[in-house]
Amino acid sequence: MGLVLLLVIWLITLVSTYLFIAKTWWLPVGASAAAAGIDHHFTTTFILMGAVFVAAQLALGWFAWKYREGGASSKGAEYSHGNVTLEALWTVLTIVLFVGMNLMSRSIWASERFDSAKPGAVQVEVTGMQFAWYFRYPGPDAKFGATKPELEDASLGSAGALGLDSNDPASKDDVVSGVMVVPVNREIEVILRAHDVIHSFFVPAMRFKQDAVPGLAIHMHFTPIQTGEYEMACAELCGLGHYKMHGIVKVVSQEEFDQWLAAREAEKQ
Repeated sequence: MGLVLLLVIWLITLVSTYLFIAKTWWLPVGASAAAAGIDHHFTTTFILMGAVFVAAQLALGWFAWKYREGGASSKGAEYSHGNVTLEALWTVLTIVLFVGMNLMSRSIWASERFDSAKPGAVQVEVTGMQFAWYFRYPGPDAKFGATKPELEDASLGSAGALGLDSNDPASKDDVVSGVMVVPVNREIEVILRAHDVIHSFFVPAMRFKQDAVPGLAIHMHFTPIQTGEYEMACAELCGLGHYKMHGIVKVVSQEEFDQWLAAREAEKQ
């Protein structure tokens, strides 16, 4: 039985390790400026944790064989009070490993959350609402108009769903869309809001994921570096219709973005 356990444990270990090395299931191609740094940190994490995992599983298989019932090393159990030196050593090594990894990734994580977007960034207000995403652009005046809960009416379209106040001059040129369209190689300042419950705005190709919390306006930013259409979804279970909260982020040229925005403005006239 010990030999069977050894073979099973080692086989599972080697097969799962191969799947990671071969990148059988892996992250999608990165399409944002931060993707390379985030991917590098993921790879470093997998290598360090993978080495610990493989070593532990190989040792587990060996112990299952060595201390099998009836084996050469089989003998009565011995009570141990533990080894303070070894316990202190692996505790310190674990702290160093996790704190070190945290410090390595701090600049990447903080740059999108704590650092303000640069002047000239494209602003997009992203609102999660059971069970859809709405994207609002401030228009030529660079100001978002007021919204009021009592004006919310999804039957009136995207603007109605957000409760856009048509009496506010700043709202007259606001563009509300069910699709997020952004220009390539421009910093995008995302202002995340949630209408009802916690949602999570997740764009895998941009390596962008952040919860949207009711009552908060969360500012983050990213820079798309490749045109195309990229999947987005809600990564927080938000109700029975959670599966419907997905869509597309379209990254286009600056010219195409300007044309799209102008066309949406013209529709409001």
